[in-house]
Amino acid sequence: MTIDDRHFMQIALDLAARGCRYTSPNPMVGAVVVKNSTIVGSGYHEAVGGPHGEVNAIHQAGDQARDATLYVTLEPCNHEGRTPPCTEKILASGIKKVVSAMNDPNPRVAGGGNAFLASRGVKIVSGVCEAEARKLNEAFIKFVQTGKPFVVLKCAATLDGRIATRTGDAKWISNDLSRQFVHRRRHEADAILVGIGTIKADDPSLTTRLPGPVYGKSPRDPSRIILDSRLSISETASVLRVESDSDTIIVTGPIDDHPDLLKKRLRLMEQGAILLECPLKNGRIDLSVLMEKLGSLNITRLLVEGGSQVLASALAHGIADKVMFFYGPKILGGDDGKPVCAGKGPEFMAQSIPVRDIVVKQFGDDVMIEGYLNSAGQE
Repeated sequence: MTIDDRHFMQIALDLAARGCRYTSPNPMVGAVVVKNSTIVGSGYHEAVGGPHGEVNAIHQAGDQARDATLYVTLEPCNHEGRTPPCTEKILASGIKKVVSAMNDPNPRVAGGGNAFLASRGVKIVSGVCEAEARKLNEAFIKFVQTGKPFVVLKCAATLDGRIATRTGDAKWISNDLSRQFVHRRRHEADAILVGIGTIKADDPSLTTRLPGPVYGKSPRDPSRIILDSRLSISETASVLRVESDSDTIIVTGPIDDHPDLLKKRLRLMEQGAILLECPLKNGRIDLSVLMEKLGSLNITRLLVEGGSQVLASALAHGIADKVMFFYGPKILGGDDGKPVCAGKGPEFMAQSIPVRDIVVKQFGDDVMIEGYLNSAGQE
């Protein structure tokens, strides 16, 4: 690997990031075609069902692609999907060398694209900026290997660990800069999940609110998922009336033949909500089963925004891959506010959940701590 290899691959990675959310459930892929140390073509996978990144880059390069080097953030595909195999486009273009950041994480096809190109005389180099490429597509990696979404837990807390006062007031712990960062994360997520307590206390819309377009495109709303085991949601809740292209999904326990709940279920569905039944565990939605159901809906990245019981349940079920905790410079000074997590914790500090690969960012006076809990997508 050379300095030039890393330079051109970083450009390809920056291009790939432009497809975030628009390509889901496909990966983000960027590519550049380089000839005589000059970029002659570039592109990225812009939307699911559209041409892949390397195809767009080769198309832009035209005849200059012959005998050039292709830098691509993911091993070129060698199978027929929504689009033809990228390997065929590469061979037809006359590219002599392919440098990829990582192999395809799909165990059914991993290595196939590189092997096919190598057998046709194309020089293959892989593993350039691999760590960066894996982080970029961490949600896709987990999804394609497990069939479950990559789960990020988000909360905003005071310095003494409270997400609201005893009355439930939480506006605002974090500042405008932090909230804008969170809305960008909402745009990137396929879905956002909260508990019915948050809906009743705050009546949120759970939409993406950004000041302008993202890479020239309108920001996307995540699907809104509400955990509501007893189907107690108000039929006038904002999440049921918001104008959005995304779905509102209400996750409830088994309704059986309860006449009142069956009627309410029908009314909610008439409002456009999707009702998803899930088994209960200790009286609450079994989140492990729910992750499988959400995966079957092609939800690859899930942002969990609380409150206390939902965050605690997510940790107890072991479904979380990443945390994103914001701390505002405020202190409540009592023990009656709402904690980050509710319920019984471990007896000993040795039983706590370790957080690794910590990143600390500052947004004005707010501090965000981000880190990983599980190894999915990070090996």
